[in-house]
Amino acid sequence: MKTTASTLVHTEGEANTSAARGAWNARLGDGRTQDLVSRDAAAFLHQSLSSPCLSAIAKAEGIWIEDTAGRRYMDFHGNSVHHIGYGHPRLRQAIKEQIDTLGFAPRRFTCEPAVELAVTLNRLAPGDLGKVLFTTGGSDAIEVALRLARAATGRFKTLSFWDAFHGAGFGASSVGGEATFRSGIAGPLLPGAEHVAPWASRRCAYGQDDLERSAKACASMISYVLGREGDFAALVAEPMRATPNPPAPGFWKAVREACDRHGTLLIFDEIPTGLGKTGRFFACEHDEVVPDILVLGKALGGGVLPIAGIVARRDLDVAGDYAIGHYTHEKNPVTTRAALTTISIIREEGLAERAAELGGYAMERLRTFAERCPAIGDVRGRGLLFGVELVSDRADFTPDNGLAERAYYRCLEAGLSLKISQGNVMTLSPPMVIAREDLDRALTIVETAILAG
Repeated sequence: MKTTASTLVHTEGEANTSAARGAWNARLGDGRTQDLVSRDAAAFLHQSLSSPCLSAIAKAEGIWIEDTAGRRYMDFHGNSVHHIGYGHPRLRQAIKEQIDTLGFAPRRFTCEPAVELAVTLNRLAPGDLGKVLFTTGGSDAIEVALRLARAATGRFKTLSFWDAFHGAGFGASSVGGEATFRSGIAGPLLPGAEHVAPWASRRCAYGQDDLERSAKACASMISYVLGREGDFAALVAEPMRATPNPPAPGFWKAVREACDRHGTLLIFDEIPTGLGKTGRFFACEHDEVVPDILVLGKALGGGVLPIAGIVARRDLDVAGDYAIGHYTHEKNPVTTRAALTTISIIREEGLAERAAELGGYAMERLRTFAERCPAIGDVRGRGLLFGVELVSDRADFTPDNGLAERAYYRCLEAGLSLKISQGNVMTLSPPMVIAREDLDRALTIVETAILAG
């Protein structure tokens, strides 16, 4: 039987084809906004979670996006690119100066910004991570990591998690676990892309009822699968799932040991969670585990330009006779200058430390709110990436997708943009430059939207 769009469960974000979305679009009111959204729908191919669009943006600055009708929203989604906010003055100036100096470097030539970025990332990365390759997007960076893992191990199989998202390309979709990107028209995908169920504090696929036991069972399953056939090239995973869902203490150390026992490389996807968002510059630092390959992207371009890449162990530089990236803009002086400046802003303004402080405050406030709100099953996250899980029955944590959707549109009406993950988790990812009073205002909007039922 052919799989149709209506049978898929879209867990990566809120649906753009629901009745609630239709009602939202009907209420846009402003003629200019409606016209632009309609022209977009007529000109672009439609796809789940993307088009038809929610609204039309005319301005983005700091923590704010503004639509063509002048409505302003605190952006707590931002596709995870807005760590330093939008239009940071230092970043804008650096990009302008670089364009005036050198706007492009053809492949086979290098340039100062590209080399400086490579050296900077190699210096900051943990362990012996010290070789880089840049791409224009995270999905491409994941595929570079997969090619390198094949070259280094002589194997092709991968292990990853169901429900994970690693990009939209064929390789990235293969190691991803989202039905939206894998089912129906997506297949056939890469051979050898095996999956296991992820850890979960509720409704665990391993039959456990708390995070620690679930993580132990999950790590045991990973070890079993890696050893079952003994020929996996890599395990691909987010050190903290961006749903968001942090692991239990010790989980990644157990997985690291399993990978080492079976000669499997560990690839950490920090595309949405790296560069300070979780309260550490690299998300894997929370768990004191160093991967063999670290993948970065999204916020690396400062919310302006697209750039991503990998940082690999030095001894994995074994693919010199092959092209494993070969991207036109792999050493673009403008995008690499943007990345260098973004890293400088994060470090010099102490934004990772700020994310840890403000994120701890926000989660404590939300957990206090959850004690008197039976619709909240859990509040979880790290740094300034945290989520509120909505349930219809706290006794068995039945997901309340309907409330999540209603709360989402109420937040938009009140001037806050966010994302729904896994159908019922209000995922909040404020820029690391947010003021405390704006964070408090946003949390009040969230609480009010949930209480409205």
